[in-house]
Amino acid sequence: MTDIPYSLIPDRDLPPALGLIVLQADETLEPDFHTIFAGSNAAIYVSRIPSAPEVTPETLGAMEADIATSAHLLPKSLHYDVVGYGCTSASAIIGSEAVAALVRKSCNATEVTNPLRAAIAYAHHHGLKRLAVLSPYLASVNTPLRNAFADSGITTDTFGSFGEPEEAKVARITEASIVAGATTLATGADIDGIFLSCTNLKTLQALPRISNATGKPVFSSNSALAWHMKQLSGL
Repeated sequence: MTDIPYSLIPDRDLPPALGLIVLQADETLEPDFHTIFAGSNAAIYVSRIPSAPEVTPETLGAMEADIATSAHLLPKSLHYDVVGYGCTSASAIIGSEAVAALVRKSCNATEVTNPLRAAIAYAHHHGLKRLAVLSPYLASVNTPLRNAFADSGITTDTFGSFGEPEEAKVARITEASIVAGATTLATGADIDGIFLSCTNLKTLQALPRISNATGKPVFSSNSALAWHMKQLSGL
């Protein structure tokens, strides 16, 4: 065997590293990020976290026990500008500060965010104080989300839901259903903008359609999370 010399890429020449923790049941967030970050110089590293087939406050809260382990499975040789934990409703139940502490427990990250923290930051940045919210989930899951928005000074008096607890079905809700649901909510409502909650909803292509139909700014769990991670990392 011939020993071949080699050199190493300096850390300063590596692209900015972003970590993403995606639910086991989620079929949408990871593909959306491939689209949103296309053409950027960021390197996105993905880990999965165990999640239940049905969404309830109990199954969402149970993920708290696995967040640190999932963050630990990201490559350990990297420093992450931002790590995103990809569940809106679980972040409302567990709490953004607790999520961040669990991620940092086992991952070298400068910033940690999640879709709820990102959505609130996006709304504040754009002066949106009265949101119409479209969610796929049951009232027991939606209530903590609405409370979190209220605590940040954002009202969600206009709120609609598909009432679907099964993640596999949430991922199959059609773009036409999402557009129709959001447009119906916004019609005649006293709102500043529209938020589409849930990382598993296929909202990316629906956003401009809803905005064109309603004349309101529209953002989603996935678009807000991507926006916030770009903001925090300076991309």
